[in-house]
Amino acid sequence: MPRPLGELEDAVMTRVWKWNRPVTVREVLEDLQQERSIAYTTVMTVLDNLHQKGWVRREAEGRAYRYEAVSTRAAYAAALMNDAWSQSDNPTAALIAFFGMMSEEQREALRDAIRIVQGPETSAPNPGSLPDAGER
Repeated sequence: MPRPLGELEDAVMTRVWKWNRPVTVREVLEDLQQERSIAYTTVMTVLDNLHQKGWVRREAEGRAYRYEAVSTRAAYAAALMNDAWSQSDNPTAALIAFFGMMSEEQREALRDAIRIVQGPETSAPNPGSLPDAGER
């Protein structure tokens, strides 16, 4: 499980995920500079660190690199949620607490996700309720 991204790593990865294409240090730098003062070498170091950690792959282009995300932001979020859940000493209680924090819109997204994962061969959960804690 990946450790959570730091604040600057997240800011850089947000751009890489949003653009969904290989990016240069200069492109990320120029976008970040619209929000904060930051040096080229700082962005270069962050992207190099993200490469070493396996978040991005890179390809040489002249004397520089183009960086591309290895996975999606959704996969990152799912890995964080799975890690947090698996560390609980009571996973059922953790899920119940998590569901209790969700908005109705988020619960509907959860129901949709469960229907997708279950596929058309199994019955979908009742649209008005979340699955029981024992259901998988």
